[in-house]
Amino acid sequence: MRREGELSDLPAANLDHLRMPDIAALRPSLSTHKPRILILYGSLRPISYSRLLAHEARRLLEHFGAEVRIFDPEGLPLPDAAPVSHEKVQELRRLSEWSEGHVWVSPERHGAMTGILKAQIDWIPLSLGSVRPTQGKTLAVMEVSGGSQSFNAVNQMRILGRWMRMVTIPNQSSVAKAWQEFDADGRMKPSSYYDRVVDVCEELVKFTLLTRDASAYLTDRYSERKEDADKLEQRVSLKAI
Repeated sequence: MRREGELSDLPAANLDHLRMPDIAALRPSLSTHKPRILILYGSLRPISYSRLLAHEARRLLEHFGAEVRIFDPEGLPLPDAAPVSHEKVQELRRLSEWSEGHVWVSPERHGAMTGILKAQIDWIPLSLGSVRPTQGKTLAVMEVSGGSQSFNAVNQMRILGRWMRMVTIPNQSSVAKAWQEFDADGRMKPSSYYDRVVDVCEELVKFTLLTRDASAYLTDRYSERKEDADKLEQRVSLKAI
């Protein structure tokens, strides 16, 4: 119990909206359904190593007990080049809403993620009415490159994941000289790169299981509670005029 005046050194804070961390809220009853993971990849090439890596991740995630969907970006229009009612846009948004975690897999092109991967993210809104479609969902990032190992694309995707208010796991995968890492059947060969992909998929499932039921509490913010209260007060005041 706080003593009167104990918070007097926080004059800029609205004490009505300050809340102490709640241990019970961080340990809710756990869901029993399989973790729902959406995979996005960033290439339309007939032989796409990002797509092959996406399917390798799918197999691993399913092994670890997840339910997985992969979105095919073929036919997705550029952002703002079509209405949100476009069939592919609606498919992508439904899958994102369904999911509890994402995997983003992009080639590195010109030192960055591809526009194909970025376009998919841009079609998923940061907010949709009062709903934030990606807030609190987990995220794993991976990239493939044709040359030496690089982390430009995964670093960019981490920034993007933060902007989308996602819980990006610590581990990541960067597969160098990807054309050497897959066999004629499109399966990834044993290697340290493959081992890291296993690490990422295992970690993503663990983080999803850990956070999905507490997601709303984890992303409950003082600034937004305060803003919502101010908006409510304004609406009430307007009705009273």
